[in-house]
Amino acid sequence: MTLYKNKNKKKMHQNPHKSKSHTPVLQSEVINNVKPQKGERYLDATAGFGGHASAILGLTENYAQSVLIDRDEVAIEHLSKMFKGSGVSLLHQDYLSAAQELLLKKRAFDIIFADLGVSSPHLNEVSRGFSFAKTAPLDMRMDQRQEKTAGDIVNHTSEEQLADILRSYGEEPRFRQIAKLIVKNRPINSTTELAGLVRQAWGGHSRVNPATRTFMAIRIAVNDELAQLSKALPIWLKLLAPGGRIAVISFHSLEDRIVKQFFAGESGNRYDAALTLLTKHPVTPGPHEIANNPRSRSAKLRVAAKQK
Repeated sequence: MTLYKNKNKKKMHQNPHKSKSHTPVLQSEVINNVKPQKGERYLDATAGFGGHASAILGLTENYAQSVLIDRDEVAIEHLSKMFKGSGVSLLHQDYLSAAQELLLKKRAFDIIFADLGVSSPHLNEVSRGFSFAKTAPLDMRMDQRQEKTAGDIVNHTSEEQLADILRSYGEEPRFRQIAKLIVKNRPINSTTELAGLVRQAWGGHSRVNPATRTFMAIRIAVNDELAQLSKALPIWLKLLAPGGRIAVISFHSLEDRIVKQFFAGESGNRYDAALTLLTKHPVTPGPHEIANNPRSRSAKLRVAAKQK
C-alpha cells in the first residue's frame, strides 16, 4: 500500500478546493441522496481529481478519519496537492486491494463512494491512449505501474479471445469481424490505426462512432474493471458502518448491472437484508448537466444504506 498521509491537521472549510480539470458528475444528486453529516468517516474508492471528495469532505469536516483511493499516479499527485494539510489519507492503489487492506485493519466508514470508469482528464490526455480522437500509443492503463497495456491485448491475444472481449465487455455486435481484422493487420501501434479497422468492419453504418464499444471493451480488459467491481462490493459492505451509505456511479450497462444486482441481493423485505435502497431507480443527469458535460449522459447513480 502506497500511503500519502498529510500530517498537518489544519482545519479546512466547506468545498476548500475545486478541480479545474474535471467536472464531477451528478454531484448535487450524490449530496442529496447520501446526505453527508458532520463528523462522518468517508471512503472514496475512485477519488480521481477530487471533485466529489471535496464536496463531501467539506460537509463532514472529518478529514483525519477519511481515505481517498486512486490507482492513477497523476490523480494521486493532484490529490496530494489539493488536500495538503488536511489530514486525509491517500492510497495509491486499485480500490479492490485497498479495500482488502482496510478491512484487515478493521477500518469502518459512514460513507463509501465510487465513481467508476475513466475520467475526462484521462480522455483528454492524448498520450494515455484512452481516446481514438487523436493518434496515441495503445496504452489505456489506469495504473501506469501496470505492465499490461492495450497494445498487449490487441497484438498478442488470440482472435477468439479478442472476439470474446469485444462481445462481453463492449457488447459489440460485430465482434467477430473486428477481431478478424485486428489479427489480420497486426501489429497495430496506435489508437487511430485501431479505430480505422473498426470503421472498416462497420462500413460507415453506426449511430455513434463505431470505435466507441471496442475501445471501452479493451480498456475494461486492460484494467480488469468488472472483476474489480464484483469483488469490491461485498468488501465495501463490510467496511460500511451501520447506518452508513454506499453510492456508486456507473457509466455503462455492465457496471450498472453488477451494482444493481448486488444491491438487490443485499436488500429487500426479509430478516437478513443488509441494505436498504435509497434510490429505487438509478438517478441520471438532467438536461442542463448533459448540455454542460456531454460525457455525463450515460451516468447512473445508485445509493443504499446499511441496516442499523
